[in-house]
Amino acid sequence: MKDALLVVDDLVKEFPAGRRSDAPVRAVDGVSFTVRRGETFGVVGESGCGKSTLTRAILRLLEPTAGTVAFDGIDVRGLGTQELRRLRRRVQIVFQDPLGSLDPRMTARAIVEEPLEIHGIGDRVERARRASAMLELVGIPPAQHGRKPYAFSGGQRQRIGVARALVLEPDLVFLDEPISALDVSIQAQVLNLLRELQQRLGLTYVFIVHDLAVAEYFCDRVAVLYRGAVMELASSEAIFREPLHPYTSSLLSAVPIPDPEIERRRDRVVLRGDVTPLAPQAGGCRFRDRCPVGRDRAICAEQEPPLAEHRPGQLAACHFPGELQGVLPHV
Repeated sequence: MKDALLVVDDLVKEFPAGRRSDAPVRAVDGVSFTVRRGETFGVVGESGCGKSTLTRAILRLLEPTAGTVAFDGIDVRGLGTQELRRLRRRVQIVFQDPLGSLDPRMTARAIVEEPLEIHGIGDRVERARRASAMLELVGIPPAQHGRKPYAFSGGQRQRIGVARALVLEPDLVFLDEPISALDVSIQAQVLNLLRELQQRLGLTYVFIVHDLAVAEYFCDRVAVLYRGAVMELASSEAIFREPLHPYTSSLLSAVPIPDPEIERRRDRVVLRGDVTPLAPQAGGCRFRDRCPVGRDRAICAEQEPPLAEHRPGQLAACHFPGELQGVLPHV
């Protein structure tokens, strides 16, 4: 794609097992996707499916085991230490825990100034000016710039984290479940802030989230992860109206509907079995043991389905796409 900003191809991240004789565990297993300039690309899935590990492998906070990552045509895996530091001026991350990601000894202004100092941008006066301006932009008034993180609410701390990520004027921002630790009323404020800043600053987001309602509201396209691999990838509208993969349908059927009459009538897709770590030599569909469609089908036990296009712009890794249609939350 001409407008591609980030291209991830067959990315793998393995971790050693508990015993030396055991095969390594694949937390990320051959993930591929492209993020276009200016869009919000969502990555959704259950806790433990590999969303945060994928983010850290792309940014090389964890070194990938295999695969390629290209940012604006630059081979990220081939960069040395200094080149990678320069690249991070253009690629930033907002972490999940707004308190744990901020230095408790530093003031809000100092936290936002720090990236400018690390990258040698401006003198002391210029850095203080830019940090204050960014804090005001995210809704932290000047009277509070000298406070330390403990003196702020959860929503305010997350705003400081957003300011720290944006002060370098990056092109791409990873949002690693930035609202999961916040109250519902504060979540809406932070989401609206992120949307406003995206439009004002021309940002591209990769949004890591487990809340499907948030993904439907906030994301342009969505990739659904299960045990480290992409099960389905499509526009947000296609994913939430006509999912192809049984796993996507099961996730959507678990979302409560605010209308009690519809909620009582609809059927839920209940998944049985446990999610187990995936060894590299495992065969067949990784979702088969829990799948209501392919659990007893031979091809699902023998062959892992490729991620293929079954409708225009809608990809799914399933031998029987679209066979399971649950009652969806927006009905």
